[in-house]
Amino acid sequence: MAGNQWDVVVIGAGNAAFCAAHAARENGSTVLMLERAPKDLMGGNSRFTAGAFRCVYDGVDDLKAIMPDLTKEEIDRSDFGTYTSDQFYDDMFRVTQYRTDGELCDRLVGRSRDAMRWLHSKGMKFDPIWGRQAYLIDGKFKFWGGLTVEAKGGGPGLVEQHLKIAEKNGIEIRYGTRAFELIYDGNTVRGVKVKADGKIEEIKCKSVVIACGGFESSAEMRTRYMGPGWELAKVRGTPYNTGDGINMALQIGASSFGNWSGSHAVQWDYNAPEFGDLSVGDNFQKHSYPWGILINANGRRFVDEGADFRNYTYAKYGAVVLRQPNNFAYQVFDNKIIPMLRAEYRIKRVSKVSGNTLEELASKLEGVDAAAFLDEIKTYNAAVKKSVPFNPNVKDGRCTEGLAINKSNWANTIEDGPFEAYQVGCGVSFSFGGVRIDPDSGQVIDSDMNPIPGLYAAGELVGGIFYFNYPGGSGLMSGAVFGRIAGTGAAAARNA
Repeated sequence: MAGNQWDVVVIGAGNAAFCAAHAARENGSTVLMLERAPKDLMGGNSRFTAGAFRCVYDGVDDLKAIMPDLTKEEIDRSDFGTYTSDQFYDDMFRVTQYRTDGELCDRLVGRSRDAMRWLHSKGMKFDPIWGRQAYLIDGKFKFWGGLTVEAKGGGPGLVEQHLKIAEKNGIEIRYGTRAFELIYDGNTVRGVKVKADGKIEEIKCKSVVIACGGFESSAEMRTRYMGPGWELAKVRGTPYNTGDGINMALQIGASSFGNWSGSHAVQWDYNAPEFGDLSVGDNFQKHSYPWGILINANGRRFVDEGADFRNYTYAKYGAVVLRQPNNFAYQVFDNKIIPMLRAEYRIKRVSKVSGNTLEELASKLEGVDAAAFLDEIKTYNAAVKKSVPFNPNVKDGRCTEGLAINKSNWANTIEDGPFEAYQVGCGVSFSFGGVRIDPDSGQVIDSDMNPIPGLYAAGELVGGIFYFNYPGGSGLMSGAVFGRIAGTGAAAARNA
């Protein structure tokens, strides 16, 4: 860096931004990262995640390549299975209703395994997702849903590891620095204008990577693009993702792309704060719903809770809850399932009611038609196909029959007290719409379908990857793959 001139400036400091910075640095560029948040809140949405990465692996040898500390005992008691490229493609196309951009999806899937090995070579540590993605059945953990690996320490651990790698390699990070405008001469991006400590500064560079998230933290943009009612959703993660990167790019003619009315939206504690709380992390989520039932204010079920593994439904059911009367639902469980609930159900800050009988529980469900609820439970219990055994590790076919909305798997009766119900609303994680990029360079494409010299993008603000729904763990994987691509492309631009 000479004066205030850098090779590459990366806007953001989450997983995608760090991957772009690492790639640019290893290709010989001086790199500056700009983080809008103060240091104690840095890391974007990545810090609020569970840290899961969806990646291709053909067996345990691929997993050992990124998790060399796996012991023989751990391997012997685990059925890791495989997650092939075909399975990843199938999941991406199925959950996006065949809308995912073919080229972007090809890079995401095809480069996922190598991206994980690259991160491991940088010093990133990973663990199997014990407990959340595998249950001990007959003495063996069987992993399911294509999701096996997480960063050690979850989302906070992921960000801390990225930070150590960046510091080790001489990447500078400026905190509390908001980028608000690209320096653009009508042809090439040559820097960025920022505001820090109340002062405006111009930072010159040879290329810029925008990787500062979507627009989910702007209630105005959510309502404008996603529709009425979305201003009522809670934000699962950082309050700083207000669409700055997208807006800066659009202002200089970038092409918008993807599902602007769609988002990753989960069932979230109804009384959670407006934005994510790092002291709680992702524990306001409530993801054991496939084993129970969901009831709305009318006392009725409204969705097939067991349509698929949690990994393939959780990111769309938040929006379904938002559309219910008064924008909430209750997840209901009986004593057969309560011991199996994920750890997030046992935190101190949780909206829970309990009852020794169903009648007692019904009386405590604030805002719910109690009589209709009891009738719904009776009808549901009678419809459960009890001859099929319950198995949480597979789509077990234990279903209901004859209901207006049948449950396809894991249909457990609600009859053994005590009972618990958890009130949930909608927690939006990130928006799906964003800018168009070249899949091989990460370069942002303008509205005339030409690349914008000097401008690259990665992470949540890249449009065209996710539509309507989302396979768990593919967001961090997308950030790693396209962050690496964008950083490599940005580094190459300094010699152009």
